Amino acid sequence: MKKIAALAAAILLFPLAALAQAPPGVARGVIVVVANDTLTLKLADGSTEQIALAKDWKVSVLKPVSVDTIQPGSFIGTAEMPQKDGTGRSLEVHVFPPGVKAGEGHYDWDLKQGSKMTNGTVGKVTASGTGRQLQVSYPNGERQITVPPNVPVVQITPGERTLAKPGTAAFLIVVKNPSGGLSSNGIAVGENGAVPPM
Repeated sequence: MKKIAALAAAILLFPLAALAQAPPGVARGVIVVVANDTLTLKLADGSTEQIALAKDWKVSVLKPVSVDTIQPGSFIGTAEMPQKDGTGRSLEVHVFPPGVKAGEGHYDWDLKQGSKMTNGTVGKVTASGTGRQLQVSYPNGERQITVPPNVPVVQITPGERTLAKPGTAAFLIVVKNPSGGLSSNGIAVGENGAVPPM
Protein backbone atom coordinates (compact mmCIF):
# COMPACT_ATOMS: atom_id res chain seq x y z
CA MET A 1 0.00 0.00 0.00
CA LYS A 2 2.93 2.34 0.61
CA LYS A 3 3.91 2.09 -3.07
CA ILE A 4 0.32 2.68 -4.17
CA ALA A 5 -0.03 5.76 -1.98
CA ALA A 6 3.24 7.20 -3.23
CA LEU A 7 2.39 6.59 -6.86
CA ALA A 8 -1.17 7.86 -6.70
CA ALA A 9 -0.01 11.46 -6.40
CA ALA A 10 1.69 11.23 -9.78
CA ILE A 11 -1.59 10.38 -11.48
CA LEU A 12 -2.60 14.02 -11.02
CA LEU A 13 0.04 14.89 -13.60
CA PHE A 14 -0.75 12.02 -15.92
CA PRO A 15 -3.31 9.33 -15.23
CA LEU A 16 -1.06 6.46 -16.26
CA ALA A 17 2.13 7.91 -14.87
CA ALA A 18 2.02 5.61 -11.91
CA LEU A 19 1.38 1.99 -12.64
CA ALA A 20 1.07 0.52 -9.19
CA GLN A 21 0.73 -2.94 -7.77
CA ALA A 22 -2.25 -5.15 -8.52
CA PRO A 23 -5.60 -4.91 -6.68
CA PRO A 24 -6.51 -2.60 -5.16
CA GLY A 25 -3.99 -0.76 -7.32
CA VAL A 26 -5.61 -1.35 -10.70
CA ALA A 27 -9.07 -1.80 -12.19
CA ARG A 28 -9.87 -3.19 -15.62
CA GLY A 29 -13.22 -3.49 -17.35
CA VAL A 30 -15.72 -1.94 -19.71
CA ILE A 31 -17.22 1.47 -19.05
CA VAL A 32 -20.93 1.36 -18.26
CA VAL A 33 -21.35 5.06 -17.60
CA VAL A 34 -19.49 8.13 -16.35
CA ALA A 35 -21.76 10.53 -14.48
CA ASN A 36 -21.27 13.07 -11.70
CA ASP A 37 -17.55 12.25 -11.49
CA THR A 38 -18.32 8.58 -10.84
CA LEU A 39 -17.36 5.75 -13.16
CA THR A 40 -19.35 2.54 -13.27
CA LEU A 41 -17.09 -0.20 -14.60
CA LYS A 42 -18.18 -3.70 -15.64
CA LEU A 43 -15.52 -6.18 -14.56
CA ALA A 44 -14.48 -9.42 -16.26
CA ASP A 45 -16.60 -11.49 -13.88
CA GLY A 46 -19.73 -9.56 -14.86
CA SER A 47 -19.98 -7.55 -11.66
CA THR A 48 -19.82 -3.74 -11.60
CA GLU A 49 -17.60 -1.40 -9.60
CA GLN A 50 -18.27 2.23 -8.73
CA ILE A 51 -15.10 4.33 -8.84
CA ALA A 52 -15.06 7.95 -7.69
CA LEU A 53 -13.18 10.25 -10.07
CA ALA A 54 -11.21 13.30 -8.97
CA LYS A 55 -12.67 16.62 -10.11
CA ASP A 56 -9.75 17.07 -12.51
CA TRP A 57 -9.76 13.50 -13.84
CA LYS A 58 -8.08 12.94 -17.17
CA VAL A 59 -8.14 10.48 -20.03
CA SER A 60 -5.10 8.79 -21.53
CA VAL A 61 -5.11 7.16 -24.95
CA LEU A 62 -2.80 4.22 -25.56
CA LYS A 63 -1.67 4.44 -29.18
CA PRO A 64 0.11 1.51 -30.84
CA VAL A 65 3.66 2.37 -31.92
CA SER A 66 6.58 0.52 -33.41
CA VAL A 67 9.04 -1.13 -31.06
CA ASP A 68 11.58 1.23 -32.67
CA THR A 69 9.97 3.98 -30.58
CA ILE A 70 11.83 2.53 -27.60
CA GLN A 71 15.23 4.17 -27.59
CA PRO A 72 18.00 4.65 -25.02
CA GLY A 73 16.66 7.19 -22.54
CA SER A 74 13.00 6.21 -23.03
CA PHE A 75 11.04 5.69 -19.82
CA ILE A 76 8.85 2.62 -20.12
CA GLY A 77 6.68 0.27 -18.17
CA THR A 78 6.40 -3.38 -19.11
CA ALA A 79 4.38 -6.24 -17.73
CA GLU A 80 6.80 -9.12 -17.99
CA MET A 81 7.30 -12.74 -17.10
CA PRO A 82 10.50 -13.54 -15.20
CA GLN A 83 12.63 -16.18 -16.94
CA LYS A 84 14.78 -18.90 -15.40
CA ASP A 85 17.94 -17.06 -16.42
CA GLY A 86 16.93 -13.98 -14.42
CA THR A 87 15.80 -11.91 -17.39
CA GLY A 88 12.27 -10.81 -18.25
CA ARG A 89 10.04 -11.44 -21.26
CA SER A 90 7.56 -8.66 -22.05
CA LEU A 91 3.83 -9.23 -22.29
CA GLU A 92 3.31 -5.59 -23.30
CA VAL A 93 5.23 -2.31 -23.24
CA HIS A 94 3.88 1.19 -22.59
CA VAL A 95 6.08 4.18 -23.36
CA PHE A 96 5.64 7.19 -21.09
CA PRO A 97 5.56 10.78 -22.35
CA PRO A 98 8.89 12.64 -22.35
CA GLY A 99 9.75 13.88 -18.88
CA VAL A 100 7.35 11.57 -17.04
CA LYS A 101 8.99 9.14 -14.63
CA ALA A 102 6.90 7.41 -12.02
CA GLY A 103 6.27 3.98 -10.61
CA GLU A 104 9.94 3.12 -10.97
CA GLY A 105 10.83 -0.35 -9.85
CA HIS A 106 10.14 -4.04 -10.29
CA TYR A 107 7.10 -5.45 -8.49
CA ASP A 108 4.24 -7.93 -8.62
CA TRP A 109 1.60 -7.53 -11.31
CA ASP A 110 -1.56 -9.41 -12.18
CA LEU A 111 -1.71 -9.55 -15.98
CA LYS A 112 -0.76 -13.23 -15.76
CA GLN A 113 0.02 -15.47 -12.84
CA GLY A 114 3.59 -14.79 -11.75
CA SER A 115 3.95 -11.65 -13.86
CA LYS A 116 5.84 -8.55 -12.76
CA MET A 117 5.75 -4.87 -13.68
CA THR A 118 9.02 -3.13 -14.44
CA ASN A 119 9.11 0.65 -14.84
CA GLY A 120 12.42 2.24 -15.65
CA THR A 121 14.76 4.03 -18.00
CA VAL A 122 16.00 2.20 -21.07
CA GLY A 123 19.74 1.95 -21.53
CA LYS A 124 21.24 -0.28 -24.21
CA VAL A 125 18.87 -1.50 -26.94
CA THR A 126 19.84 -4.52 -29.04
CA ALA A 127 17.93 -6.15 -31.88
CA SER A 128 18.10 -9.94 -32.07
CA GLY A 129 16.31 -12.86 -33.62
CA THR A 130 14.14 -13.27 -30.53
CA GLY A 131 13.06 -9.63 -30.46
CA ARG A 132 14.37 -6.42 -28.96
CA GLN A 133 16.67 -6.67 -25.93
CA LEU A 134 16.34 -3.83 -23.44
CA GLN A 135 18.48 -2.86 -20.49
CA VAL A 136 16.04 -1.20 -18.06
CA SER A 137 17.30 0.51 -14.92
CA TYR A 138 15.47 1.87 -11.89
CA PRO A 139 16.52 2.86 -8.37
CA ASN A 140 18.30 -0.08 -6.74
CA GLY A 141 18.02 -2.36 -9.72
CA GLU A 142 18.31 -3.26 -13.38
CA ARG A 143 16.55 -5.74 -15.66
CA GLN A 144 17.44 -7.31 -18.98
CA ILE A 145 14.15 -7.62 -20.82
CA THR A 146 13.26 -9.18 -24.16
CA VAL A 147 10.39 -7.66 -26.15
CA PRO A 148 9.26 -10.46 -28.48
CA PRO A 149 7.88 -9.69 -31.94
CA ASN A 150 4.15 -8.88 -31.98
CA VAL A 151 4.03 -7.89 -28.29
CA PRO A 152 1.81 -4.78 -27.94
CA VAL A 153 3.81 -1.56 -27.65
CA VAL A 154 1.80 1.59 -26.92
CA GLN A 155 2.56 5.28 -26.37
CA ILE A 156 0.70 7.03 -23.56
CA THR A 157 -0.92 10.20 -24.93
CA PRO A 158 -3.50 12.66 -23.55
CA GLY A 159 -7.12 12.31 -24.66
CA GLU A 160 -10.52 13.94 -24.32
CA ARG A 161 -13.02 12.98 -21.63
CA THR A 162 -15.53 12.15 -24.36
CA LEU A 163 -13.48 9.03 -25.12
CA ALA A 164 -14.52 7.56 -21.76
CA LYS A 165 -17.85 6.39 -23.14
CA PRO A 166 -20.08 3.37 -22.52
CA GLY A 167 -18.82 0.14 -24.06
CA THR A 168 -15.16 1.22 -24.07
CA ALA A 169 -12.53 -0.98 -22.42
CA ALA A 170 -10.67 0.91 -19.70
CA PHE A 171 -7.74 0.60 -17.33
CA LEU A 172 -7.41 2.64 -14.13
CA ILE A 173 -5.00 3.17 -11.30
CA VAL A 174 -7.16 3.15 -8.17
CA VAL A 175 -6.70 3.76 -4.48
CA LYS A 176 -8.94 2.61 -1.65
CA ASN A 177 -10.66 5.34 0.33
CA PRO A 178 -11.00 5.26 4.13
CA SER A 179 -14.66 4.37 3.53
CA GLY A 180 -13.62 1.31 1.54
CA GLY A 181 -14.58 2.64 -1.89
CA LEU A 182 -12.22 3.16 -4.81
CA SER A 183 -11.11 6.42 -6.39
CA SER A 184 -8.97 7.41 -9.36
CA ASN A 185 -7.57 10.46 -11.12
CA GLY A 186 -7.71 9.10 -14.64
CA ILE A 187 -9.02 6.61 -17.16
CA ALA A 188 -6.87 4.95 -19.82
CA VAL A 189 -8.42 3.69 -23.04
CA GLY A 190 -6.97 2.11 -26.15
CA GLU A 191 -6.94 3.95 -29.45
CA ASN A 192 -10.17 3.33 -31.40
CA GLY A 193 -11.60 1.37 -28.50
CA ALA A 194 -8.83 -1.24 -28.25
CA VAL A 195 -8.36 -3.00 -24.92
CA PRO A 196 -5.48 -1.48 -22.89
CA PRO A 197 -2.74 -4.13 -22.95
CA MET A 198 -1.55 -3.77 -19.37
